[in-house]
Amino acid sequence: MIDLLDAERVVPAGRATTKAEAIREAGGLLVSAGAVEPAYVEAMFDREQQISTFMGNLLAIPHGTNEAKNTVLRSGLCLVRYPEPLDWDGNEVRVVVGIAAAGDDHLAMLSRIALVFSDMDRVQRVLDAGSTADLLAVFEEIDLD
Repeated sequence: MIDLLDAERVVPAGRATTKAEAIREAGGLLVSAGAVEPAYVEAMFDREQQISTFMGNLLAIPHGTNEAKNTVLRSGLCLVRYPEPLDWDGNEVRVVVGIAAAGDDHLAMLSRIALVFSDMDRVQRVLDAGSTADLLAVFEEIDLD
């Protein structure tokens, strides 16, 4: 898969039990990857207050506000899967994809995510994946050509 999402930023069993904890978990992965400054995590909460980042089919994609662009050091993604559904403003979420975008290089990965999560069979494969490699393989098989 493209460099924006590598095995180091894929967590097959996240620890969060609430939406806020999940945002912090995803934000922490982006910070530790060197993609964002810590202030970006707070901007992820600001974005969530403006509009929910719940996307449907058990997926949320938290990201910062436009005002926080100066805290993005480089584009990056992380993926955290949860063993139990999280309550995301009344919606069930099992997968959180955190995003930091410095330019347009994240768009191909977002297209892959959209294609995976628009197909409930693929969503189930994401939920059932036994390893990080298996999880990544679901996204890598998407042909964007």
